[in-house]
Amino acid sequence: MKRAIEQETLQALVETGAAREFRVLRDGEGWHLELRLSARWLPVRSRRAPIRVWRSLTAVGRFCETVGIKVLTVEL
Repeated sequence: MKRAIEQETLQALVETGAAREFRVLRDGEGWHLELRLSARWLPVRSRRAPIRVWRSLTAVGRFCETVGIKVLTVEL
């Protein structure tokens, strides 16, 4: 299974500047967020699911604002 980053870890990486590149990908009916650490893209996970899925791009944007992500790439 692919490794993933939890929300608390994501927030710490954003605050320290360790993570600066993010992308949102369409996943069936929803969207998921990934961040780049070195050469790998890792998805953001929730406590219950291995990959957190948002129902709308607007919801992902609101989440990114709360975490402190300012630049985001969207891939359709």
